[in-house]
Amino acid sequence: MHQAINKSDLISNLASACDGIEETVVDRAVREIIGLMVDCLTYDGRVEVRGFGSFCLHHRNARSARNPRTGESVVVKAKAVPHFKPGKALREAVNAIND
Repeated sequence: MHQAINKSDLISNLASACDGIEETVVDRAVREIIGLMVDCLTYDGRVEVRGFGSFCLHHRNARSARNPRTGESVVVKAKAVPHFKPGKALREAVNAIND
């Protein structure tokens, strides 16, 4: 079973896989890619990586809800929630392992 991979693990693994590229350069590149994705989504854009998937925002309307502890009615503001939709190649790769 594989464990979770965080950003620093991703940077280390990528630097190891790319002989001759320093980890500091890979670190800057990964941070820049993530920053560009965040900027795009911030302005309601869409990020698509063919074969992997796409990131977009799902907009949720304002609504009233109940505080489960007190039963008091509260207003939940409208918000945008980041959403990931896996691409066909990723879905097939994941399902191939589970078959």
